[in-house]
Amino acid sequence: MKLKKYLIFLFFLVLAVFLPTNFIFSSCKEKTNNINTGTSNNKTSAEMEQTSPTLDQMIGEMIILGFRGTEIDNYSGIVEDINEYNIGGIILFDYDVPSKSFPRNILDPSQTKKLIGDLKKFTRSDLLIAVDAEGGYVNRLKVEYGFITIKSAQEMGEGYPEDTFFEASKLGQELDSLGFNLNFAPVIDVNINKDNPVIGNLERSFSDDPVKVYENAGSFIDAMHKYDIITAIKHFPGHGSSTKDSHLGLVDITDTYNEEAELFPYRKLIEDSKADIVMTAHIMNTDIDPDNPATLSSIFLQDILRGELNYEGVIVSDDMQMGAIVTNFGFEEAIIKAINAGCNLLIFSNNGPSYDKGIAQKSFEAILKAVRSGKITEEEINSSYTRIKELKERFGII
Repeated sequence: MKLKKYLIFLFFLVLAVFLPTNFIFSSCKEKTNNINTGTSNNKTSAEMEQTSPTLDQMIGEMIILGFRGTEIDNYSGIVEDINEYNIGGIILFDYDVPSKSFPRNILDPSQTKKLIGDLKKFTRSDLLIAVDAEGGYVNRLKVEYGFITIKSAQEMGEGYPEDTFFEASKLGQELDSLGFNLNFAPVIDVNINKDNPVIGNLERSFSDDPVKVYENAGSFIDAMHKYDIITAIKHFPGHGSSTKDSHLGLVDITDTYNEEAELFPYRKLIEDSKADIVMTAHIMNTDIDPDNPATLSSIFLQDILRGELNYEGVIVSDDMQMGAIVTNFGFEEAIIKAINAGCNLLIFSNNGPSYDKGIAQKSFEAILKAVRSGKITEEEINSSYTRIKELKERFGII
């Protein structure tokens, strides 16, 4: 009996001695395994470098291209250009200006939806797909092609902001259903000169009252945002008082510009955080900058837009192939000036007097050359890339 008790006591003594040791060993082994697992999941320096954008990638992100074609495949020129140069966006048109003919990209709703789907399929899912859809006369999605009718800005401005929201919501829904994610609208030019050939005569302004312009533009933007469509307010610093068309040449607004009235919609929309993108105008005001149009002017874009108006978002140039630019500045010179002035996105619509099949390579290499020669800093490119990517991510374009 005593022997039995002794053996039981000895058994528990052995457990007491060896169990903690085994437990500690097991725990240490588990912790060691956890540490090793954590290390193996961390990215190596090489992997981190691969995920960081290259200079080439950042440059491509800054370019928006226009092209010809109503359908594409994996071997189409625009697909090869986007993939080779990491082009960040494209813009679609219904009319081809160089050939003075229809169609360019847009035939009808089903074709347009397929074209956009194929662009994303064959290139990149985060591609900006842009269009000018203001309503009225300036709308690439015309009723004769099977798209819905949208009032002009002038017609919307004659009603209430709530009516503008309703009208623009129809447009936003259509854009979303087709696959567009960027609308180069609304125009927030104040209708100072009602005979303006490019604004007033085309009913592109909401009103001659800057408050009404601001209120209706805000409703238009709200409607686009309802369908996750990025908007671009234009044409900074204001095209409403001009007497000429900047598609044809430089427009001087020195004697007609009303700074207080024309900057008011920008100031208020920026304060309301509704300025996704600001599009520049190719207009001169020699009282402000005697040498450069707004698109190429750091005084307009840095001192006024970013400084005075506190705008931190993306700045996009109007088409860099418009007459106001190409007839007064060299191609590379204009690009360097625009980026150094503060433009983050550059539009090359390829829809002016002539069509350039090599515009993707030409624009990309012009920027790259300027960076390598020190005429544009890499910091400027990185800043633009960051702004663009943040905008895309905010709207779920990934």
